[in-house]
Amino acid sequence: MTTDDRPPLLQGGRRRRRSPLRLLPLALLLGLLLWVGLAAIDSAPRGSDDRSRAGRAAQPARDPDPPRLLDEARTPPAVASRQRASRFHVDLSGQDTVRLRFVRKPRAGVLFDVRTGRVLWRRNADRRLPIASLTKMMTALLIVEREDAHERVRITRRATRTPGSAIGVLPRGKRVQLEALLNGLLLVSGNDAAIALAQHSAGTVPDFVRLMNERAAEMGLDCTRFSTPHGLEDKGNHSCAADLAALARADLHLRRIRRIARRKRAILTFPIEGGRLFLYNNNPLMRQRYRGVTGLKTGYTQRAGRSMVATARRGDVELGVVMLRSYDPATQARKLLDRGFRALGERP
Repeated sequence: MTTDDRPPLLQGGRRRRRSPLRLLPLALLLGLLLWVGLAAIDSAPRGSDDRSRAGRAAQPARDPDPPRLLDEARTPPAVASRQRASRFHVDLSGQDTVRLRFVRKPRAGVLFDVRTGRVLWRRNADRRLPIASLTKMMTALLIVEREDAHERVRITRRATRTPGSAIGVLPRGKRVQLEALLNGLLLVSGNDAAIALAQHSAGTVPDFVRLMNERAAEMGLDCTRFSTPHGLEDKGNHSCAADLAALARADLHLRRIRRIARRKRAILTFPIEGGRLFLYNNNPLMRQRYRGVTGLKTGYTQRAGRSMVATARRGDVELGVVMLRSYDPATQARKLLDRGFRALGERP
């Protein structure tokens, strides 16, 4: 037994005090055990909120992300998309404040406040019907969201041979300014412009139609489905008055669409003989000089009948009307707008 291994001696009935140096290894051992325990606790799994806080603390300071409408980590993607798009939905929960009976009723329709989405009058608002060229409202929305106004669009053989309403003078093989085609899409309801824009934006027409349906789903347009970018074919191409009102609100939220839709005519530089393209708005309320018209689109096929989405403004109030399969959409829309402005205290 070495000297360090011998038990301490007792002297004078008192226990011998340990040297502070002899306690140092014990203190180091306790400190090591404490450090290992804390490390194990810190490495244990935590909830997503704890991880996000730790991640933010470890990152350098930066500009905050734009505010979100909801917690995407806790909300299903479909619900998140619907809540983001809810700003354009129309509110069908309230009672109609406008009462108007037509001798020959439209198949479906709504009168709505463009700014708030409040519905003032409705008839079969969620009934699915063919919508003809009202389809181009979604085509215009996608083009403005995806493409720059100054891009050049190559005119294909398919675009020049598209039947139905058309600009009619598209120069095959040449490149024209995208915004000129957007004017032709909305003002004269050019089916040829719809094809050219779809091919330019997505590569093929079917791929663009897929994008149209994806965008409709993102917006929560539950009764809407598209099969073409122009609406000339009715099969598989339908919507309802409530969805079209929401789509109109989304369109008018974009300055480029609003600027075109309220024009009576457009004179555009175009690679044709004379160098100018003259387009005139086919909105009947504009031709009838209805005061304050701001848009938006007409449509007709034999199966869909005459349809229309019309918007107008008085003071701070902007109202919209959707008429589907109407005997006389312009007259019925004008009557509804007059009643709506009167109900909201604006002079019709």
